[in-house]
Amino acid sequence: MAWKTLDDIDLADKAVLVRVDLNVPVDGGRVTDKTRIERIKPTVDHIRAAGGKTILMAHFGRPKGTANPEFSLAQIKDAVSDVLGLPVGFAEKCIGGPAKQAVAAMNAGDVLLLENTRFHAGEEDNDALFAASLAALGEVYVNDAFSAAHRAHASTEALARLLPAAAGRLMEAELNALERALGDPERPLMAVVGGAKVSTKLDLLGNLVRKVNTLVIGGGMANTFLAAKGIEVGKSLAEHDMADTAREILAKAEEAACDILLPVDVVCATEFAAGADNITVPADQCPADRMILDAGPETIAQVEAALDVARTVIWNGPMGAFEIEPFDVATNAAARKAAELTRAGQLISVAGGGDTVAALNKAGAAGDFSYISTAGGAFLEWMEGKTLPGVAALDPD
Repeated sequence: MAWKTLDDIDLADKAVLVRVDLNVPVDGGRVTDKTRIERIKPTVDHIRAAGGKTILMAHFGRPKGTANPEFSLAQIKDAVSDVLGLPVGFAEKCIGGPAKQAVAAMNAGDVLLLENTRFHAGEEDNDALFAASLAALGEVYVNDAFSAAHRAHASTEALARLLPAAAGRLMEAELNALERALGDPERPLMAVVGGAKVSTKLDLLGNLVRKVNTLVIGGGMANTFLAAKGIEVGKSLAEHDMADTAREILAKAEEAACDILLPVDVVCATEFAAGADNITVPADQCPADRMILDAGPETIAQVEAALDVARTVIWNGPMGAFEIEPFDVATNAAARKAAELTRAGQLISVAGGGDTVAALNKAGAAGDFSYISTAGGAFLEWMEGKTLPGVAALDPD
């Protein structure tokens, strides 16, 4: 895709509309996690250094097209200012008079935060008139919100077609990482997919079996595949109504010469609780009164052996109930192995998804992965092989 970056556009003395993700957690008026704000800093720093005026656009929560103080971006303005290390202006509306006046008062290097774009129904409707009202505020459009790129909204899709457009530094990094992982990867290519339900990841699994050499399936999803193969899984979380679908995925993988790794041994407990009494048994010997909560040591060894051979790994979802001990062992071991190989320059590792990031952080492995996406839904849709409207809109062709 021939999208432009910040390096391709003259930003000197230009009003630059930058779509960012500031949908951060807030408790009692305080931002409790500034990660998403921190990730926009390289883009803002570049625009300021180039002599541009940075106008930040973002959504916050789900106000459903009406102005609601609970979802006002005013409450995170100070946190943005702290992260950027400079004063940040605020416009009480994202279009119209207040926004135009705030932009007109800007000097080169200034940063302005517009009010929540979702205070207007035209945002989620991808309304052309609303997009034109946003476009009237700037001369250049930059999308630095890959996490919102799977939505065809006015500030992510329509606006990109009205002004000279480019990818911000975070968007550029996301696209480069994903292209390296799925577009033209170093092989063997391996994927680790976990989580609770097969039904939520059908498109993902269907796309991956055609592209990867090895697919590791873990978590509750693995139980569904084991059950589909006629294996009793006791009281385990499993979607028994997805058995036919699971068998179809296994058949497609065989046709595509994709090696699927399912647990060969499992850790079972009578309850989902920290420190619960547990036993490790072969995958086909889970007692009827117990539930599978993690993969066992033989499975871990197989996954680690596959990682030793792989040159690229894409990771989405934990391999077990990583939130509580001792059912975090498989996830921790595989994550640390991937991190070790990445540090040694033997592996390109790309991961994404909410539970994934939490699991890798818990394992102490996140810092060594080649790239970790915080994009959630957009990351999944990219892995599913879908076209993301916010990315496609950046392509001048």
